[in-house]
Amino acid sequence: EVQLQASGGGLVQAGGSLRLSCAVSGFTLDVSGFGWFRQAPGKAREGVSCIRSSDGGTWYVDSAEGRFTISSDNAKNTVYLQMNGLKPEDTAVYYCAAYRNYDGCPVVYDYRGQGTLVTVSS
Repeated sequence: EVQLQASGGGLVQAGGSLRLSCAVSGFTLDVSGFGWFRQAPGKAREGVSCIRSSDGGTWYVDSAEGRFTISSDNAKNTVYLQMNGLKPEDTAVYYCAAYRNYDGCPVVYDYRGQGTLVTVSS
């Protein structure tokens, strides 16, 4: 079992930055990657970014490419999502997730943490 605890959301003006953190605990030997997805009110879930445990390879949704950076700190058992140049359309609840099969990233997850709300004002 893997537990994930997301934090770092908040209210920010357009153009601002936030760093989301996802504290990871539990049995992670069979986890091949971590990721973030988001869900805005009335909208479908959308994958944002993934990071593969074996080699640090990353993936971003087109709208996040160049603005968001996913990273992991194994010593702290934490996965981060640095978000710069935030836009009102980035407003959503952001969830971190873990994947036994990295091919499932970002929306076919095995474990999911509670969400953290990001609100970007115009």
